[in-house]
Amino acid sequence: MINRSFGFTLDRMNRALDQALTTDWTANQLWIPAIDVLEKSDAYVLHVELPGVEASQVDIGFEKNVLTIRGTKPSSFDAKQGEIRVHASERVNGSFERTLKLPQFVDGEQIKADFANGLLTITIPKAQAAQPRKISINGALAAATEN
Repeated sequence: MINRSFGFTLDRMNRALDQALTTDWTANQLWIPAIDVLEKSDAYVLHVELPGVEASQVDIGFEKNVLTIRGTKPSSFDAKQGEIRVHASERVNGSFERTLKLPQFVDGEQIKADFANGLLTITIPKAQAAQPRKISINGALAAATEN
């Protein structure tokens, strides 16, 4: 008697879980990839975490000093494969987009992107005008050599 009651309860729980996981709330989850932005003396470097995403599923655009990263993270299972029972679905999937406004003095023609092990690294060189440089003082050099 106890086994039958437990089995009935377990079956009801499985049905409730199936209904919860097949509703539209899973399709409406928003995934926002984590981004680190670093500044070096000659460039800005972005690290974007994209686990489970292939490089071919990512587009990077640059227009009017706005960098846009967009793409799609596929689901680990396809409901069209036939009848499947998902017991847990915590990984978010779907389309994503991140935009970053960059400073004026970047060299948009020299932006480079590398992708390895789920990490997208974008290097945005600073324009020559924005890079630090040492400025010599002519009068001080001449006065120092005369003494």
